[in-house]
Amino acid sequence: MNSLDLTQLIALAAVLGFASGIRLYAVLLIVGLVGYAGWVDLPSGLSILQHPFVLIAAGVMFLVEFVADKIPGVDSLWDGIQTFIRIPAGAALAAGVFGGLDSAAWTTAAAILGGSLAATSHFTKAGTRAAANTSPEPFSNVALSVAEDVAVGGLLWLVMAYPWLAAAVVGVLVLLALWLLPKLFRFVRRMLRALFRAERVEVRR
Repeated sequence: MNSLDLTQLIALAAVLGFASGIRLYAVLLIVGLVGYAGWVDLPSGLSILQHPFVLIAAGVMFLVEFVADKIPGVDSLWDGIQTFIRIPAGAALAAGVFGGLDSAAWTTAAAILGGSLAATSHFTKAGTRAAANTSPEPFSNVALSVAEDVAVGGLLWLVMAYPWLAAAVVGVLVLLALWLLPKLFRFVRRMLRALFRAERVEVRR
């Protein structure tokens, strides 16, 4: 049974925030199971994730998200709903990492970091999915979804084994997201404008 030191706590807060913007329920389930199995002593602020009721709820929602995220169109609808859940949850999870330190400064800073990282990864994911949904074939959605599943699982494993490496990977992914986000927003805006123009033409007819 391994306890987390300060280095791992900082890296864990960053990874939980970023990963929550992609696969919140997978994060809740995996972290809870790791703590429940006794592989890692979770910070006290995250210990609630080990409770059997929480694990069951996270498991059910994980299965729902696993299926919904692989269906074109449904995935974007799901992302839209999850905008109001993933970002505050990412902030709460990151804050929970430092809940046992009895330090308002650490907790507040972690919440800001976690929420910001969750927002960055969530909007990048949602924009990428919206772009993929313009393609008539469903395989790109499934491939993206599986890649996200693997990425989140890999990040959570990495932060337990090599915390600073996990933090560095998150840093690279954030830079990539910041480069990609403006392009995704422009693409989605053009797509919406084209859709509205088509609707106006249809109404006039």
